[in-house]
Amino acid sequence: MRLVPASIRKPPYADTGVSPPWNDTAQIAKKAEDKTAMRKAGALAASILDRAGALAKPGITTEEIDIFVHDTCIENNAYPSPLNYGKFPKSVCTSVNEVICHGIPDARELVDGDIVNIDVTVYTEDGFHGDCSRTFLVGESVSDAARKLVDDTEEALWRAIAVCQPGAPFHAIGAAIQDFADTQSYGVCPDFVGHGVGQQFHSGPAVVHYRTVRRGSSGTGFGLMGNAKGKAGIDYMVAGQTFTIEPMLTLGAVKGRFWDDDWTVTTTDSCLTAQFEHTLMVTDDGVEILTARPGGERLDVEGAATRMKELEASLARTSPSKSAAKSKKKKAKKATKGFGV
Repeated sequence: MRLVPASIRKPPYADTGVSPPWNDTAQIAKKAEDKTAMRKAGALAASILDRAGALAKPGITTEEIDIFVHDTCIENNAYPSPLNYGKFPKSVCTSVNEVICHGIPDARELVDGDIVNIDVTVYTEDGFHGDCSRTFLVGESVSDAARKLVDDTEEALWRAIAVCQPGAPFHAIGAAIQDFADTQSYGVCPDFVGHGVGQQFHSGPAVVHYRTVRRGSSGTGFGLMGNAKGKAGIDYMVAGQTFTIEPMLTLGAVKGRFWDDDWTVTTTDSCLTAQFEHTLMVTDDGVEILTARPGGERLDVEGAATRMKELEASLARTSPSKSAAKSKKKKAKKATKGFGV
């Protein structure tokens, strides 16, 4: 593993390689200084991801991307969160083509026509994590199908962000993603989830990216803070809460196959897959994107409201999603082995 100077603040697992046990408690930034620290962590992660993505060109190895991310974290007095998390050997995840997530950087050169997801998480001197990822096109020969998959996966993320507000149920995120993916005939990977993020790398809630509530079931509306049902921060969103949404869409099979390295996960039929991720903070009247791209990336409020109305209408329909067969709890428990989590 790459060396980290003693002066850099490290998360608890950095020296041991032992991942902390999953904690169902939501992470909520209540103090102004905590919110500021989360914004700082998110901005740094977004900046490093933006620059790492610029390296994704034919002839560049994913190892070179890892070196850049590691060195840039250190230069900014931050620890690269993936390093030694559950003994993950690198400072960033690079997932190429059919790799769903957790690809380990190596000496393979990117080639014209590849797509690659780069997943950057930083742990700052303030003791907070910022987590984001994006899928990049490599060269000029990327197929039309791959380009559309990448564009549509980002659109799925935006649709999910659009439903976030205090009192909104977390199952609305999966419904928004699934509804859009179904219209485009994509698969939604069910085995990896978004998660709470802040002073801990991963915590509850487990943010699944597929529909978990049967269309037409009672209690599927968004609700308001005063009448939202379930557990605050786990079943529905509360102001100050920080978490990620990170959908993974595929052109075919949705199940994953682990490589012998115990981290890299590929689609079982080797079809292409793409992923996008943001760290979010729920505000008093909506949501803030903490890992917005440098130079500006904001949610269109009018468009968000329209998509929320469309989602509410879809939740009232009666046809169930194919991805809702297994419970959210079972999926979340399985998914927390890795950090896509």
